[in-house]
Amino acid sequence: QVQVVESGGGLVQAGGSLRLSCTVSGFAFEVYHMGWFRQTPGQEREGVSCISWNGGTTYYVDSVKGRFTISRSNAKNMLYLEMNSLKPEDTGMYYCAAVSPFTQACMVANGPMGRGGQGTQVTVSS
Repeated sequence: QVQVVESGGGLVQAGGSLRLSCTVSGFAFEVYHMGWFRQTPGQEREGVSCISWNGGTTYYVDSVKGRFTISRSNAKNMLYLEMNSLKPEDTGMYYCAAVSPFTQACMVANGPMGRGGQGTQVTVSS
């Protein structure tokens, strides 16, 4: 059974930092590309950042380049997102999920590993 649990969100002031974590079980994490997605009410889920199965390739949406860093530990089945210089527009529910092979955007993979978990809320106040 696929389980995905995101954590690390919270309420921070603009300019602050957060580190999101995602723990995965029930599928072969080490062979999947993974990504972080953000969703706000009334909006579609947006791919924020992706990382290849071995960590060698990453993608960031333009709005977070230079501020966010994605990483992973295949030994621990963990995915991370270091978020610095946070802005109010970074506010949203953040999800992690397996993604399809990527070049210019993150797209969730087919199957239960592409659905993500319950998410973790990030709120940035101005």
